[in-house]
Amino acid sequence: MKSVLSVITAALLSVATPGAAESPVVVELFTSQGCSSCPPADRIFAELARRDDVIALALHVDYWDYIGWKDELAVPAYADRQRGYAAAAHRRSIYTPQMVVNGQTDIVGARPMELSEVIAEHAAIASPVTLGITRDGDVLNISAQTTGAPGQMTVQLVRYTPMTETSITRGENAGMTLQYANVAHDWQVLDTWDGSSDLAMSTRVTGDAPLVVLIQLGAHGAILAADALR
Repeated sequence: MKSVLSVITAALLSVATPGAAESPVVVELFTSQGCSSCPPADRIFAELARRDDVIALALHVDYWDYIGWKDELAVPAYADRQRGYAAAAHRRSIYTPQMVVNGQTDIVGARPMELSEVIAEHAAIASPVTLGITRDGDVLNISAQTTGAPGQMTVQLVRYTPMTETSITRGENAGMTLQYANVAHDWQVLDTWDGSSDLAMSTRVTGDAPLVVLIQLGAHGAILAADALR
């Protein structure tokens, strides 16, 4: 039987936001297999990953590895990205689980109602940037335009694994077999763009892993546009 929380989570997160913006809302989850507080957030995130109007990316961090279990999905650079968000928001510490919505709003832990509200708020904001991507074999074509120059932007490419499962034998989650959705495993900065002219670029991609392109203000500012090939 489903718990009350799981029913509420599915209801809040599985339906697209009415009147959502053309660009999907990006939700980054900073999580760890070694964190006992993370499984509820991971489950909420798995529901969120099913939405077409949201791009959900799980970034596993390594700073809890010392407590008994080395996260098999962790990438040290993701902790650096989280620290960058903390510095931009003038926070002194980082933690898991944390969700960051469109690079701007952070949500502590597993709070589906707050998350749903924040996603709706960001979906209602018109972005000055439009983005489109297409793939032709091993070539990814990226185009973008802006109605104004909001500042120096970074063009980023992310690949992810839609679902993976891990049996954890040590640490705070010992004995649990957990599933993880949309696990980011490759994050590249492709270029910078100042918006003074239209963006048109291509990059080589291989394999069948889904991909996401983000256009972000600076390195840790607002995510102005996003598109995905799932």
